Order: sequence, then structure tokens, then C-alpha cells
Amino acid sequence: MRFYDCRTAPSPRRVRIFLAEKGLELDTVQVDLGSGEQFSDEFKSINPDCVVPVLQLDDGQCISEVVAICSYIEALHPVPALLGETPGAKAAALMWNAKVEQQGLSAMADAFRNSAKGLKDKALTGLDAYPQIPELAVRGRQRVDRFMARMDERLADSKYLAGDFFSIADISAMVFVDFAAWLKIPLPSDAENLKRWYNDVSKRPSAAA
Repeated sequence: MRFYDCRTAPSPRRVRIFLAEKGLELDTVQVDLGSGEQFSDEFKSINPDCVVPVLQLDDGQCISEVVAICSYIEALHPVPALLGETPGAKAAALMWNAKVEQQGLSAMADAFRNSAKGLKDKALTGLDAYPQIPELAVRGRQRVDRFMARMDERLADSKYLAGDFFSIADISAMVFVDFAAWLKIPLPSDAENLKRWYNDVSKRPSAAA
């Protein structure tokens, strides 16, 4: 297998952490997003959406999308069960991961891609040109703050997002919080549960992946 990565992008980092939790190392190719390598004919043949991460299997099949890649890895290496062991745990892990993606990471993408000077006419990923909308950047930051408060509420009753086990949802959420810090959006000062959780998960060896 071959993993197409970019060290500076949040989405492939989620897969790197997942792999690190499994104790796995893959043949890795770095894709230089800054220079537009994702738009090259070579990479478009691997992923026409022009985004990372991508997992290329030995038979040539290419899997994109973080959850799809992690699901494939989990099927091959089920321990530790980062997608849950029981039907209920699996549902909780996927549910909370979806919430992080839809309410957290998508908001972060709006805040970043609609304000970064280097992304003029690239407010969305892919080949098509979409102009930046400054109001979406403002709203994105508001949504980020709101989702952090939502996470704090959840973590008042749960050690981790999906329950008492570390899961893909925590990986996605940790990357979300770190990306927020990079955009100078701190954890809310009164979010004690979120701070406790982040202090815990960020100390895991896999967090350095």
C-alpha cells in the first residue's frame, strides 16, 4: 500500500494518527499542496478530486476520504478498535466523527479558505475556481466557537467523545482543535471538560504523527 500525504494538511494527519495508534507505517508519498502538485495530471489519475489523503492499494485501487481509508485499515488491523467494538460503540464513533467533520472541520475550512491570501479563488478544494466570501470566514469562526462549546458539553458526561474509549472521533477532534489554534482560535476559557480531554489526547504518542 502507498499513502499520499501532506505534512501540513489536517485531513491526512487524521490518517497518520490513526495509523500510529495501530502501530503501522506505510510507504508514503508527500504531495506538495503549496505548489499545486495535487493538480498535476499524475495526481489527478490517483484522485480526480485533487485532495489528500489517498490510500493506493497493491492492486492499484485508490481510496480517498479519511473515514473510508480508516475503515479499510481497521478491517485489516482491528486492534485497537478505533471504530468501536460493539454495534453501539461503532455507531457512536461514526456519529461523533461526523459531528466533528460537519460542525467543526467544515467550519474551520470556511474560516481558513475564505480568508487565506494564498487561496484567492480557491475557497473550495478541487480544480474549479470559487471566490472567497469574507462573511463565510466570520461565520466559520463563530461556528468553531459554538462546536467547541458543544464538545465541552458532551465531555462533561464522557471521557472521550464516543464514550469510554479513544476513537476516530477523538482523532478528528484533536486535529480540529490543533488547526483552530493555528488559526489563533483558542479553547474557550471556561471549557474545563474540553481542556481535560485535550490534555489527555494530546499526550498520546500518536499525536505527534
